[in-house]
Amino acid sequence: MSDQSLEPAIEKARSPFSEAWEMFRGNYAAMAGLVVLILIVIGAVLGPILYPTDPFDMVWAPFSPPGQDGFLLGTDYLGRDLLAQILNGGRVTLVIGLSAAVLTVVIGVTVGALAGFYGGVIEEILMRITEFFQVLPTLLFSMVIVALFGASLPMITLAIGLVSWTAVARITRAEFLRVRELEYVMASRASGASNMALMFGVILPNALPPIIVQSALMVGSAILFEAGLSFLGLTDPNITSWGQIIGSNRQYILESSYTVTIPGLAIFITVLAISLVGDGLNDALNPKLRKR
Repeated sequence: MSDQSLEPAIEKARSPFSEAWEMFRGNYAAMAGLVVLILIVIGAVLGPILYPTDPFDMVWAPFSPPGQDGFLLGTDYLGRDLLAQILNGGRVTLVIGLSAAVLTVVIGVTVGALAGFYGGVIEEILMRITEFFQVLPTLLFSMVIVALFGASLPMITLAIGLVSWTAVARITRAEFLRVRELEYVMASRASGASNMALMFGVILPNALPPIIVQSALMVGSAILFEAGLSFLGLTDPNITSWGQIIGSNRQYILESSYTVTIPGLAIFITVLAISLVGDGLNDALNPKLRKR
């Protein structure tokens, strides 16, 4: 058999992951977002090690402009090094984004899977609960949770997760309704597979692509949500996050705008990179778009 005759067989043998990665790699905007996101993660992990200044130390005079007196990003209203705050705050911001996204996905997938798999009364009850949370003013509801139970890091993460899961639940339900009637699911059911095995071993793996895309976008949404809560003063004063830097300097936005602009740019660039990666995943994991 010639090499030319082997090429179609090799082409057909490629895994879905290889095809998805090839399409994602061909999306220059998504690749640029991925590179930027990797650099941000590296900076958040290694930055405090390479630049070990305590973000709470008052190292110089307040409102020293960027580049002056040896401080690359300047100092804030208390004379704290803004670069140290950005590097250390990146860790907290990314942890909040990832943790809240994980919580959102766990709640949303559980509710959506149960509703889409069982249908009937269970679906009606779970979808009415989903609609209730969907129409709540999310920022106000999260503010109430944080105000009642404290502005600790776990509570902020919990508040964000509790108000953000409805989109994931609806997507999961729609995918379960579509996949549960396919032949291989019927075959697994006929072979005696339990409901839990069908839901999480057969249907969920085949319903993951849109859930993965939504999960990636939820990280950016959680980062913005935390920034909003911090801007309103609902944050833990003992931790440094990009949103907390903006919130603590908001009174001086006109006199020393860089204290708000720099962390704001960090949030903007991070969320933009996550959005570009999410759009790339949406194209790469959608089989209908692979042949475009």
